[in-house]
Amino acid sequence: MTATAEVSRREAWVMAARPQTLPAGAAPVLIGVGLAVADGVFAPLPAVAALVGALLIQVGTNFANDYYDAVKGTDDPDREGFTRVTAGGLIAPESVKRAMALTYGLALVVGLYLVALGGVPILVVGLSSIVAGLLYTGGPYPYGYYGLGDLFVFVYFGLVAVTGTYYVQAVAVVDIGLFPVSIPEGTVTAGAILAGAAAGALATNILVVNNIRDRESDRAAGKRTLAVLIGYRWSRVEYLLLLAVAYAVPVACWLLLGYHPAVLLALASLPLAATVSRTVLRETSGEALNPALERTGQLLALYALLLVAGLVGPEVVA
Repeated sequence: MTATAEVSRREAWVMAARPQTLPAGAAPVLIGVGLAVADGVFAPLPAVAALVGALLIQVGTNFANDYYDAVKGTDDPDREGFTRVTAGGLIAPESVKRAMALTYGLALVVGLYLVALGGVPILVVGLSSIVAGLLYTGGPYPYGYYGLGDLFVFVYFGLVAVTGTYYVQAVAVVDIGLFPVSIPEGTVTAGAILAGAAAGALATNILVVNNIRDRESDRAAGKRTLAVLIGYRWSRVEYLLLLAVAYAVPVACWLLLGYHPAVLLALASLPLAATVSRTVLRETSGEALNPALERTGQLLALYALLLVAGLVGPEVVA
């Protein structure tokens, strides 16, 4: 397959952006918005800006991973996963690198508004998110190659994304003035942290499936993902433990934090979780795990939508 024809080139850029991964960027933001509605601190403009910024960082990171994995020799045209456009020769490496820089640049532009609202905490979060995305597979010590990718995803696609989204709305509603230098009281809550752990757990499971599928090729290429380090059995245990974290959160929000029992609606996604788990626990091939990878992303999206519905629904009815 080549990218010489106009239509094929457009398709190649869509492949490079990897839209199937966007639920990992959007879901935690939506959860942060749902929490803000439930807590009476919803602010629409900061919420939209947080969503756009998160998706731009996600796409920029996808470009970065595509580029750096290719130039480091980790990817090759015969990999079992979804096609990488740089390694596959569909788009020139320098073009992917420029797209990465442009996308991150747009994220910084959107971030200016959020930084004005959220001050130093959001400045730190925004810049560290971009740096973390770049260093995942780039730089002299790409931490994604040394078993730290799972931690990065849990923190940035879970805890940081949910609490950051909640925070920028809360500071806008509290109206403490522009560019606060610290975190004002009440703008980061226990509910946001718990929900961030749930989103992070399910987002990390997308990476877990990816790394189980690629374990043998990653090991041959010298990429020591957590799956390479701990093996198939413990990677599957990790997958199940992260599911347990995600499904404990709605119960904790209801019983411990006093949220409406409608938050338990998120548990309605358990049948999908069980179906995907059966595949992850039994299979290692790309043929089986590529669909499981997509379904794990769908699980994150479904869980987020159900949790948001449980958070927002009682407010709408009231």
